Amino acid sequence: MRLARAVAPFAARLEHRFRSVLRHRSYGAAEIRALLAITPAAASRLPSLGRFLEQVDYNSCRLAKLNVPPGEVRERLREFGKLLEAQLPGRFHPAREQLLLATLLTLESAFHRVREAEAQAFFGLYRAELEARDLDDLLRRFVRILTRTFHARTGRLLLLDRSIAGRLSRPLYIEHGKPAERLIADPRMRGHYASYWSHPLGASALVQFGFSVPYPWLPRELALLGAAGERCREAIERVRLESEIRRLEAQARHVEEEERRRIGRELHDEAGQSLLLLRLQLEMMGREAPESLRPRIQDACAVAERTVEDLRRIVSALSPAVLERLGLARALRQLAARFRKMHPAELRLRISVPSEPLPMPVQQVIYRVAQESLQNIAKHSQATHVNLSLRAADKSIRLSVSDNGAGFSAETADSKPMSFGLAGMRERAAILGGTLAVRSAPGKGVSVTLHLPGAAQVAPNGKDSSTVN
Repeated sequence: MRLARAVAPFAARLEHRFRSVLRHRSYGAAEIRALLAITPAAASRLPSLGRFLEQVDYNSCRLAKLNVPPGEVRERLREFGKLLEAQLPGRFHPAREQLLLATLLTLESAFHRVREAEAQAFFGLYRAELEARDLDDLLRRFVRILTRTFHARTGRLLLLDRSIAGRLSRPLYIEHGKPAERLIADPRMRGHYASYWSHPLGASALVQFGFSVPYPWLPRELALLGAAGERCREAIERVRLESEIRRLEAQARHVEEEERRRIGRELHDEAGQSLLLLRLQLEMMGREAPESLRPRIQDACAVAERTVEDLRRIVSALSPAVLERLGLARALRQLAARFRKMHPAELRLRISVPSEPLPMPVQQVIYRVAQESLQNIAKHSQATHVNLSLRAADKSIRLSVSDNGAGFSAETADSKPMSFGLAGMRERAAILGGTLAVRSAPGKGVSVTLHLPGAAQVAPNGKDSSTVN
């Protein structure tokens, strides 16, 4: 405090000389103001050391965002120390050294916090990419992270159905009441804040922030916003591409189902009818044939009958028309009945479906996963007990098929005969935003679990204008 009282009479003169030194070194007005605020002359105007260190902390953060490195700030403070030594030759050395040390410690801490906040922002964006459920969720996470990073009062991220043109195609700082305020896209935000930032994210996305005070961005903040914006743009494009891929996959699955139906109809109408006619003719021939030929004709009739049964089974597997006729629950029960005829294992069935009918794509995925799982059990598992359960709630649908059979090693699953079927089941689940988990070990059986969101839908094509608050 004695040092502060000693410096106060000539603090203005010291700052004038120090400002000249900083201008000579080509510092801008913002850098000069921040450097002047962390000198002993600034400390002499404040009532306590604590208040001064708070000021140092704030302006050190600004210097970090102005891209002035800590080493450079230390050199400037030593230059100020030389100016101060000329006014106080040999006086207050311990106090001056301690004040400089406290200032430098606060400076380093502030620089570290700024860099840490930048790293946390990018980590948050990366994590949002991994955890987001869909594009809307991704945008919501992004705008929340960026609003918090820049200490804004509000933020908007807008996806547009056309390319950004004019002034909005470049970064803008806008103050309240200026003509440029009309460029704030969201009317709920426009006119309610002291200042705004607007930054394009690629050709058709825009992020805008509102601040409670006039807050022109600093160079480091603008660079961070640009880098974060590029990250957001790439993530948005990736999610859009993934959505388009899922749409195309869903369309391919739809075409596949239609082709299965066509093949099933042709087998039923052409080959099936021909086999029935053949069997009928064989029966008529058997009545008129000599006694010596009748056993052979009866054998031929039996072969024709088995072929008709096999053809019906193939047609049913190709096109589960029973879904459209009877619904999911009865289709699964029919599937279970066919499994019991083919396999000696005990099958326990538990089915709980919502009162409202599920969309047909959801029913088809559930049916196909159950069908593939039971076929794999019948072919490979040697199981004695099988459980199939379907549970549907408001937020999710869960199908589980498990057995106590031979199982397989997860490491070698890709080489198993059933691996292609498992890949197909996973693709079907992913199209609807669901997951398919397979757990198994040699001698421990297999458990297949399908999870689908309650409102599972395939993403529509095209881009829609939207605003995320």
